[in-house]
Amino acid sequence: MAAVGEKLPEGRYGHSRTADERTDRKLMIVGSVLGVILLGVIGWFGYDYINGTKVSAEVIKFDVVSDHAVKAHLEVRKDAGARGYCTLRSQAESGAEVGRADFRFDQRTGRVDKVVTLRTTEKATSVELLGCHSD
Repeated sequence: MAAVGEKLPEGRYGHSRTADERTDRKLMIVGSVLGVILLGVIGWFGYDYINGTKVSAEVIKFDVVSDHAVKAHLEVRKDAGARGYCTLRSQAESGAEVGRADFRFDQRTGRVDKVVTLRTTEKATSVELLGCHSD
């Protein structure tokens, strides 16, 4: 048995935490909390991106009015306050693109029916909706 005043062998009965070890532990805890918060923010933005404003549209019909113009009936379904644009393109019989344009929709209704005129470089045989995007 050790007498009073004698020092116990180091490492035999565990050790006390040094100031550096306590600081390291605190930094690991703070880093973990900040990491969880960052993951939460990234998750929120991802959820908002996926479930954000929904805009869908379709070309109901189109009519070739001349060798340089096509009228298209576009129907847009969206949230009532959403604003944005739809991109249409037109192709010639050969398959070459002869016209492309963006058409804005700023109406505050959930459904917008709009007849738009797409200018073309030669006679078009088709009109295609490439997509719609909200602002």
